[in-house]
Parts: sequence; C-alpha cells; structure tokens
Amino acid sequence: MDGGAAVARVLKDHGVPFVFTLCGGHISPILIGCKREGIRVVDVRHEVNTVFAADAVARLTGIPGVAAVTAGPGVTNTITAIKNAQLAQSPLVLLGGATATVLKGRGSLQDIDQMSLIRPHVKWAASASRVTEIVPMLHRAFTMAASGVPGPVFIELPLDLLFPESIVREWYLAKTPSNTWAEKGLQWYLRRHLDRQFAGGQDLVFPSVIQSTPLAASEPVVKRAAKLVESAKRPIMIIGSQSLLVPGEADRLAEAVASMGIPVYLSGMARGLLGADHPLHMRHKRRMALREADLVILCGVPCDFRLDYGNHISRKSTYISVNRSRLDLRKNRRPDLPILGDPHSFLLSLSALVKASEGKYGAWLEALNGRNQAREDEIAGMAQESGDGVNPLAFFKAMDTRLSEGSILVADGGDFVATASYTTQPRGPLAWLDPGVFGTLGVGAGFALGAKLCKPDSDVWIIYGDGSAGYSIAEFDTFVRHGLPVTAIVGNDACWTQIARDQIPMLGDDVATMLNKTDYDQVVEGWGGKGFLLKDIGQAEQVLDDAIKATRAGQPSLVNVHIAATDFRKGSLSM
Repeated sequence: MDGGAAVARVLKDHGVPFVFTLCGGHISPILIGCKREGIRVVDVRHEVNTVFAADAVARLTGIPGVAAVTAGPGVTNTITAIKNAQLAQSPLVLLGGATATVLKGRGSLQDIDQMSLIRPHVKWAASASRVTEIVPMLHRAFTMAASGVPGPVFIELPLDLLFPESIVREWYLAKTPSNTWAEKGLQWYLRRHLDRQFAGGQDLVFPSVIQSTPLAASEPVVKRAAKLVESAKRPIMIIGSQSLLVPGEADRLAEAVASMGIPVYLSGMARGLLGADHPLHMRHKRRMALREADLVILCGVPCDFRLDYGNHISRKSTYISVNRSRLDLRKNRRPDLPILGDPHSFLLSLSALVKASEGKYGAWLEALNGRNQAREDEIAGMAQESGDGVNPLAFFKAMDTRLSEGSILVADGGDFVATASYTTQPRGPLAWLDPGVFGTLGVGAGFALGAKLCKPDSDVWIIYGDGSAGYSIAEFDTFVRHGLPVTAIVGNDACWTQIARDQIPMLGDDVATMLNKTDYDQVVEGWGGKGFLLKDIGQAEQVLDDAIKATRAGQPSLVNVHIAATDFRKGSLSM
C-alpha cells in the first residue's frame, strides 16, 4: 500500500466525510486515495479556504475536519485559517505536502522549513520520514486535535512517501548513472535510503479508533456550584462556543440550560442554542446585567476583550468559570470557583441539581427582559430611518422573516455583520458560524462550503461586508462546480466602515478605508451564480424571495445591497 492510500484509509476509519484541497503534485496520491475510499474531495480556489471549510465541518459534526495542501505556498496560504482555528479551538488536521526526503534543504521546488513556520500555531506538528510512520502519526493527530482544548494539528508528508514505491525507485535510480565509483556509491546510498523508507509498507497495521473523552467536573465541584446558584438572586450565565463541542448533543444541552431558569447570554457557536425567542435568552445590555448580577457563570468564555478583560463582572458578584483551558480559566480575572473541565458536561450535571421554580428570579428576569425589549424597540425605531440607500437594520429585519428553521448563518465582515448579530436570530443550535476571537475576515466562503456539505438540506447564508467579500468571492466557482448552492448577502457601502467610523473623526483622514461600489452581483454571474441588486428597502422581501428561489433551485446566489450610512454601531472600536 502506498502512503497516499494509507492516509486515505486512516481518514476513512476516523469517519472523515470530506477532504478539502487545492491540487498539487506533492499530494496527488492522498486525493486519489480518498476518492477511492469514498471520501468526497472538494477542491477550492485558495488554500486558506480548505482550512476554513475543515473548521466548519469540525464545528458542525464534532469530527476533526481535514485539509490537504501542497508544499511551500500551499502550506503558507493556510496560516491565517490555522491560527483562527487554534484561537477558536476547532479540531482539524492539516496535511501538508513536502519535497522528497533526500531533497530537503537542497533547493527543491517549494521546499521551505514548514515545521518551524507552522509549529507555533498548532497543538502538535510532525513530519514523516518512513511509510510506516504515517498511520500511527495520523491516529495521534486525530486524538490530539479533539482532546483537551481542541485545535489544529499539522502532519508533513514528503511526496516520496505518498507515491507507489515502484514510481519513487524509478525517480531516484533511473536518473542516477552508475559509471564511476562516486556514482555507484550514490546508487548504493539511494537504494539503502529507499529500503529503509519503504520497509514494512506492505504490512501496515490500522488500529481501532479510540474516541477521547473530555475532562468532566467532579461531583463535589458541581454540587458546590449548584449551592451557589440556589443562593443567588440575580444569576447570569454566558455560554460560548466551547460548550458546543459535542454537536450531536446540542438539543440536550438546550433543554438542560432551559430547565435551570437562569437568564443566559449566548456567544459564538452557542448563538441560537435556545431558539429565536426564548424568554431566558437575553440579547442586549449584557454589560449592565453583569454589573448587577450577584452570580456570574462563564461556560467556555474567557475574560478577554469581549468582557473588558473581566471588568464587566462586578467585584461584588460571585464568579464561576468553567473551561477546558487552564489558561483561559483564569485569564485576567481569578474565579471564585474555577472549574477545569468541559462546559457541556458541566451544564448537563448542573441541570440535574438545579431546577427552575416559578417566580424564583421573577423580578430579575422582568428587569432584564424589560431592558431587552427597550433595546429592541430602539433598534426598530432606527430601522425606520431613511438615508441614501437601504437601511441595514431594516434589511436584516426583512431577512430575518425569510430564515427557515434550518438556516445556517455564516458571519464574515465587520460593521455589517455586527449589525446582523443584533437583528437576525439563529433558529437553533449550530446555526451561526463566525470566526471567533481572532476576528478574521475571509471565513465566509470556506465556512459556507463546509456547512452546506454537512447540512445539504439547510439554507446556508453568507453575510458579507463589501470588504470581506473580496477575500473569498471566487469560491462561487467552487459552489457552482460542486453543486453547493448558498445565498450570500453583501452590505455594500463602498467602505471599510468599521474602521472609517472611528479613524476619520479621531485622526481626520479616510486613507485606505474607501472602496468602490463594485457590482458584486455581476461578479458572481461570471462564476456561474445568480446575482441580484437591491437599492430600495421596499423591494427587499421580493429580492430575497427571488434569491432563495434561485438557490433552492440549485444556483448559488448573491444579493448586492447598497446600504445607507448609519450610526447604529458608533463607538464600537475594540482593543
């Protein structure tokens, strides 16, 4: 069995449904092996999107996503997405091609020190030098990616380990004359190298896959947390992406959270956990709630810039933090009760001890819901404002009425996407994909690609800013070629507005923040998609209906929305 076939067999054993790639001679045997094993090979137009797509698959299935890219620039093109996955704690395996083992450091095509480049951005990195190392190395990669704090791993696979032995021997020996003693010595060295490299390759052992079990909070610790909840009068929970690392139990988690009766804020992949209109789900005025709460429980959420490094939490409140990461558990603020463990299993255990009782948090919930509704009314009023273009708040309110129960929203942008987060409501768990703490632009098409493959019957929407659209709009070609219809929305104000809004008044210059009002609808037509232009809010519902109809008929679509300027997010600069 050649190395490429061995890689494919391991991927199949681990239940990998898709491999994302951009073709390259270094990795061809992997792709062919995957096709033969029944693994769908999905090729994209930029390597960064192989990792973004693998990331989305991991988030939606719990199985580490897999990307395979060629050596050198193929690997370097993935670095941003790999770092994003590391910070978002997404389990995935990146397979990188490499030059032949005997040519490393000799000026071979695309040969660089990939290991030093990528090692700081992954949980584990390894390079194979023999065919027999491939199988155990890959098994360890999957275990490392999913265990503890999940994240990306990198496996470097030299091309002469992947191709059939007969072809590799021909490469090495047919081109090496054996007339002189030096040439004969080189022939002897190459034969010995090849013998060692391929030794045992015909007798590879494929061990059984062992699933890793996340660390669970101990029973005494959960009981202590339950006592703190029972004595609290104004508790708040914030649930983040780490709580959704077991996608198959998302509905069970939602039931557990709802059964406790504690008001909750949701972030990242946890958005939509309680559906669109659950009375415990608070969407606005989080900072004020945290300052007034007497108990704060963070589940998979660190005290980083999003919570002003812990300063949003009152010093008078009791603070419980549950996190898989020892570092994130105590980041910037030491909890009164630190719980190193899986937030998902903690919430399930806590819900067995804490049950909602009628009226227990009545006044607290009334105050929070009152503020929530006041903010909703304020947003509704701002949505009525007119300007030179489509009011983005009004547009998202119209779009929200068009979301089906299975819709998945992919967030890729700054100001426009942040506006969407206030006005569109994911209909259920795992229905919102955003980059996470890294704030990466360009995730849109890759995330949507992975989402549509995992959920082919769901409506998948990309919410683009006009700046972020430029990163991945070429993947409409991928959507068309692979028959994966998605719907993209571009908020087009010809500006990097999230930056300009603060840069111009603070520094008095709009340098590098202005764009053109590009015809993105015509751009996707060139890739084989269907484009729509929206300039009048009165036509929004009809245009959205037409776009949905085109997408559901099998043609990827994009709505180019010429949006008006708004002060909705003024003063939102983060540090």
